[in-house]
Amino acid sequence: MPELVVTALLAPSRLTLKLLRAFIWILVYSAALVAAAAYGCIAFTHVLCRPRRGCCGRPRRTPPACLSDPVLGEHCFLTLKSSGLRLHYVSAGRGKGPLMLFLHGFPENWFSWRYQLREFQSRFHVVAVDLRGYGSSDAPRDVDCYTIDLLMADIQDVILGLGYSKCIIVAHDWGALLAWNFSIYYPSLVERMVVVSAAPMSVYQDYSIRHIGQFFRSNYMFLFQLPWLPEKLLSMSDFQILKTTLTHHKRGIPHLSPNELEAFLYDFSQPNGLTGPLNYYRNIFRAGTGSVLVPWNQLGTQ
Repeated sequence: MPELVVTALLAPSRLTLKLLRAFIWILVYSAALVAAAAYGCIAFTHVLCRPRRGCCGRPRRTPPACLSDPVLGEHCFLTLKSSGLRLHYVSAGRGKGPLMLFLHGFPENWFSWRYQLREFQSRFHVVAVDLRGYGSSDAPRDVDCYTIDLLMADIQDVILGLGYSKCIIVAHDWGALLAWNFSIYYPSLVERMVVVSAAPMSVYQDYSIRHIGQFFRSNYMFLFQLPWLPEKLLSMSDFQILKTTLTHHKRGIPHLSPNELEAFLYDFSQPNGLTGPLNYYRNIFRAGTGSVLVPWNQLGTQ
């Protein structure tokens, strides 16, 4: 069949897809503006209630002592074969057993696994990484650097770069979503997998379609589609929204001490410290997975 004829036959379908995509983006950004208004009110309320903190986040110049606790392990860096990026990780128990790899979620970092690092280092080589964009790991600014494929390649490079052919993956929130996909595409590298509070993407897709309330509980995800504004709102009143999220009596981290809270806020307070983590969310609709409403666990979106 002549190419001109094929092009003519496909033209209506291509036009329909373009219109559908444009309609979806209109809905996404409309929801983003509504969410921005709501979170803006919350952020400015925090500023009014605590005027001495001001409208910006206070940069932490010195990391809290708990981040360098030698009991948790040794701080190391690994250059990834696929991308050339450097990932920061904390390692303990090398030579004492199989690799146990910990993948954190948002708004967290490697320190989320401090108890597990202590508990399992006598029987496993435990490694807790700062995922791409977090903490001391490299943080590309481009949103397209945070696709699921690239993030899974990071996990593969970590496992192989540490000298292992398979590992036990323990993952939470965003790290768990990556782990589910990783176990499908790289099954030979996964010996066992422990998932905390996160279902496979297909489950989120099905649940979101059947339960419209999930869209309202995931309103922050639409906010995160906007440039620079989410970083500003989350940092206002010295990161009060993040503080509230992390210390919430029901949905936060139990028994979080002030120093431990600072262990999470330290990295986010650094220049562009929030941009990399938020780019995970900004890439959702770009990747064509807009029906996946990724949970911000501490907000209780499940």
